[in-house]
Amino acid sequence: MILRPRLEDIRSIGYYLGKIIIAIGLTMLLPIAFAIFVGEINPALDFLIGIEISLIIGLVLTKVCFTERDLNWMQGMVVVSLSWLVAAALGAIPLYLSGHWLSYLDACFDAMSGFATTGLSLVGDLDHLSLTHNLWRHLIMFIGGQGIVIVALSFFVRGMSGAFKMYVGEAREERILPNVIHTARFIWLVSFVYLALGTLALGITGIFIGMKPFNAFFQGLCIFMAAFDTGGFAPQSQSILYYHSFAFEIITVILMVLGALNFKLHYCLWMGRRREIFDNIESRTLFVSILVVFSIVAGSLSHYGIYPQALVLFRKGFYQIISGHTGTGFQTMYPGQFFGEWGHLALIGTICAMGMGGAVCSTTGAIKTLRIGIIAKAFIEDVKRVILPEKAIVVQKYHHVKDIFLDDKQVRSALLITLAYLIIYVLGACVGLLFGHPFLNSLFESTSAAANVGLSCGITNPQMPALLKATYMLQMWAGRLEFMSIFTLIGFFVAFVKGR
Repeated sequence: MILRPRLEDIRSIGYYLGKIIIAIGLTMLLPIAFAIFVGEINPALDFLIGIEISLIIGLVLTKVCFTERDLNWMQGMVVVSLSWLVAAALGAIPLYLSGHWLSYLDACFDAMSGFATTGLSLVGDLDHLSLTHNLWRHLIMFIGGQGIVIVALSFFVRGMSGAFKMYVGEAREERILPNVIHTARFIWLVSFVYLALGTLALGITGIFIGMKPFNAFFQGLCIFMAAFDTGGFAPQSQSILYYHSFAFEIITVILMVLGALNFKLHYCLWMGRRREIFDNIESRTLFVSILVVFSIVAGSLSHYGIYPQALVLFRKGFYQIISGHTGTGFQTMYPGQFFGEWGHLALIGTICAMGMGGAVCSTTGAIKTLRIGIIAKAFIEDVKRVILPEKAIVVQKYHHVKDIFLDDKQVRSALLITLAYLIIYVLGACVGLLFGHPFLNSLFESTSAAANVGLSCGITNPQMPALLKATYMLQMWAGRLEFMSIFTLIGFFVAFVKGR
């Protein structure tokens, strides 16, 4: 028998959701302050409206649903899944008011893409978007990369109970430190240190290629937030191609790889355990898969003679593979060139790179290299059982910060999540087929959305059907949260309707 959620369940969900909404609203103070600094009055008013709406909704929820009860697992998961939907709806308000999006749905698409660190965009005339709105696009990507709940736990919410339930619901399976609040703050410490270094490197590079100092450092800041948080938004419509700088591309490659690594691995490196990057199953799987996929793509591109010079092959082929594998979505070529120039094998290689993704507890989406490594270990274990004598005892282990013995529960979990991603990739492609796009194009765009990548072959544009926009938004949402909290939300509504 399914039990219907009680009033106390709804109150707990509403109260903690209200707290997170307040946190989202307060983050809009940053673009307001920036708008005043650069003298952009109308954008400041857009964000003032956004923060007012957010604070009103958040305060009403916390007052009406006030409770002192701790969150249980079901409530925590529901709060997380709802908070990402609400964040997209509220974050879209100042974007829509700017006039650069054709509809509020388009603005919600970009807000969801930003929070989910995807990078697909429906903005119009990006090159003339205000500095303030451009900062917000990248700031929500920075927030989404660390996690909306991480923001609330770190800066705006004190004494939030049920923290670990929401931390896990946001696809963070691992605690770096024993306390979740301390874990959240360490994640921000890492991010802010890299932010200072990355912005400085990109800003100086921008000055060397002829940009004015303010623009160089502003765009460097925006690009860092999108690169380290593996998002893919860029201040210019041509993405990284706009800068025509090999140094710029090298810096962003480094930042993308850093963003794709597990924050727990960052902690080990900061603590002086540098050997961990060579021993850890995630980093080893990531680098091996990059090598294999790039070999396939480079072989295909070389076979067709698309990029005869090695440097050009690296700047086009390798850059797109790193961008796709880390889930970033930066491009050094136009979307149409994927299908106008690259062969089918190179495209399939790029789709595989996007579908695999980076590490767990990182800023990336997709299947994740830890799960791929676990599945590979399980496959090797089964092969050993077949070829060794029947009485032989086969024990398989892997290194992930520490040595861990492989068990059926880990393998089953990895396989289920992998299967869920493969299903959502194909379902999104079917919707693309429904609107007349070729299968490979549809699979490419669907994988990019569900894996939170942002590379595009040209399907994503303001004129595409509303159903396709909604499909990609749902894929971004589900892919970023890795399904469990989504399934919990669905179960919550089913129980509310059919429960007793």
